[in-house]
Amino acid sequence: MKNPRAKHNFLGRTCSITGVGSYVPDRILTNADLEKMIETSDEWITTRTGIKERRIAAADEFTSDLAAKAAQRAIAMAGVTAEQIDLIIVASITPDMPFPNTACLVQQKIGARRIPSFDIEAACSGFIYALEIGHQFIMSRTYETVLVIGAEKLSSITNWKDRNTCVLFGDGAGAAILQNRPSSHGLLTTALGADGGKAELLSMPGGGSRCPATAQTVTDGLHFLRMDGKETFKNAVQAMCSAATEVLERCEIDITKIKCVIPHQANRRIIDAVGERLGATPEQLFVNLHKYGNTSAASVAIALDEAVHSGKIQRGDLILIIAFGAGLTWGAAVIEW
Repeated sequence: MKNPRAKHNFLGRTCSITGVGSYVPDRILTNADLEKMIETSDEWITTRTGIKERRIAAADEFTSDLAAKAAQRAIAMAGVTAEQIDLIIVASITPDMPFPNTACLVQQKIGARRIPSFDIEAACSGFIYALEIGHQFIMSRTYETVLVIGAEKLSSITNWKDRNTCVLFGDGAGAAILQNRPSSHGLLTTALGADGGKAELLSMPGGGSRCPATAQTVTDGLHFLRMDGKETFKNAVQAMCSAATEVLERCEIDITKIKCVIPHQANRRIIDAVGERLGATPEQLFVNLHKYGNTSAASVAIALDEAVHSGKIQRGDLILIIAFGAGLTWGAAVIEW
C-alpha cells in the first residue's frame, strides 16, 4: 500500500482519527407516522429509499446542541479534554443562525476557550471536506488537536407536505478528533470535487442575499429544500464512484483491500449502485440509512462512529468514506484506522 501523502508530509507528520462520537435526537419518526401526515406508505418509502425511520430534534434542540453532544463523545474516546482542542470545524447546511457560526456556539457549549472555530458548507460532502481541512492543520504542525463535526437539523428546512423529500431526511451529528498518531498512516488521501453548473438540482432558494426572507418567500415555500431526485441520483452515483476510484488508485490498492466502505447514507439504491460499480461486497458496505435517513453532513460521520463502536473497524483496517451533496459536491477518503 502506498501513502500518497508521504512526499508532502513535514518530517513524516501524519493525521489520524483518534476519537469518534455521534448523537441523534430521541424522537423517532417512522414510516407509519408519515403515513398519517402525507399521502405515502411504508412500502413506497422502503422500496424507493431503504429508509424505515429517522430522528427528529425537539423544538428547543438546535444544530449546535447536536454537534456539542457528538463532540463530547469523540473527546471522551480520544482521551483529551476540551481545553486541549486547538481548532473546531463544523460542517452544516442548517446552522443555528446565519451568524455567528455554529462552531463558535459549540466552542462555548463544550467548554473550549478562545480557539479558532469556523463552519464550512458543502452539504452532504461537508464532513469529508472538513476532515481534509483539519488534516492540513495537523500535518503542517499548525495545531495538535482538531475537532471536526458534521451536524444537521434538517427537519427545520424540510417541507412536510412534499412527500418526495420529507421522507428522506433526519437530524443528527457525528464528530471526530484529529491528531498525529506516530504509529499510523491515518488519513491517506482525499479526493474532493464540485460542479456549480448543477447547483439547481438540490438547493434551498430562500434566506440568502439572492432571496432574503420576506412574508412572500415564506408563503412560496422558498425556505424549504428542493431536489430533482432523478438527476441527483444519477450524478451521485457517477461522482461517488469517480472519487472512490481516484483515492484507491492513489493508494495503489483495489477495493478488496478495504475492510469497510462507508458511503453517504442518502438512498439504498444509490448505496447499492455505488457498491456494485466499485466491486464492493455487501459485507464491506456499512449501512445505517434505515435508522436515520439522510442526515447530510452528519451522515458518514454517524456511520463511522457506529462502525467503530460495533467492532466493524479495528486498528490497522483500511476504510473508504464516500459522499455526495448539493453544490454539487463530492468527496472520498481512504483512512488507515
